[in-house]
Amino acid sequence: MSRTDTQFETYQVSYLEQADTEYRLARLEKLADQLDSRFRLFGIRFGWDAILGLIPGIGDAATTLPAVYMIYEGARLGASKRTLARLSVNTGIDLVVGSIPLLGDLFDLGFKAHRKNVALLKSEFGRGQTKKESKTW
Repeated sequence: MSRTDTQFETYQVSYLEQADTEYRLARLEKLADQLDSRFRLFGIRFGWDAILGLIPGIGDAATTLPAVYMIYEGARLGASKRTLARLSVNTGIDLVVGSIPLLGDLFDLGFKAHRKNVALLKSEFGRGQTKKESKTW
């Protein structure tokens, strides 16, 4: 096997890994949009996270499961421990504050933890996020 064959194979693997990463990030972004900004009412964007959060106890726990999945995918993609910790903090804040009746529901409308987590992952893997989009706290 010549050196150029090895370089070509390395390029192919790298390209496939990059395509897989982009596909996974796009899937996570779609999930985050559903959870945080699927609907619009009076100019306010909200998603299933805010709607399910109205159900005491169960709603916030149910929307934490997709957030844990995002953290898991970030780990599978090779995100740094710092980024994974920031994802976890965003998720924890969303769960704890979101559990407070009424105040938590209003908080969910503005905090949008899922979108922040996807922005963190995109900035981790250099997918063209600006500083404004990736800022979380």
